[in-house]
Amino acid sequence: MLVRLLYCSRAVDTSPQAVESILQQSRQHNPPLGITGILCYGDGVFLQCIEGGRLQVSELFGAIRNDARHKEVALLHFEEISERRFGGWSMGQVNVSKLNSALLLKYSEKPELDPYAVSGKVSLSLLEDLAATAAICGRG
Repeated sequence: MLVRLLYCSRAVDTSPQAVESILQQSRQHNPPLGITGILCYGDGVFLQCIEGGRLQVSELFGAIRNDARHKEVALLHFEEISERRFGGWSMGQVNVSKLNSALLLKYSEKPELDPYAVSGKVSLSLLEDLAATAAICGRG
């Protein structure tokens, strides 16, 4: 059974090294578990979609909730799925600081990443748009 989980959190350490560490860890640990996804980061906020088996995704989300590098972890969306939307990435990365603000305004009141202020479905649509416009780097 495949599932998709979308969550957001705030970074405890916003340094580029800390964010890169989270991304590298995802790329190392997720493929053997069959987990794929996308990570969007901007202004100290993470927005991440993870896809895979129900047990694997649930365990990963539990680990993220207990990870000292994250605070204010919020579940935005969870669903059973028939196919992956982000299957081409072990963990793709979006750099929000390099995005066109019009794309962010399409989904929110302000041109900033704030998944706490919109629905989970809106945040998922934003990630899908980012994937469709090739705004994601680091497929591997």
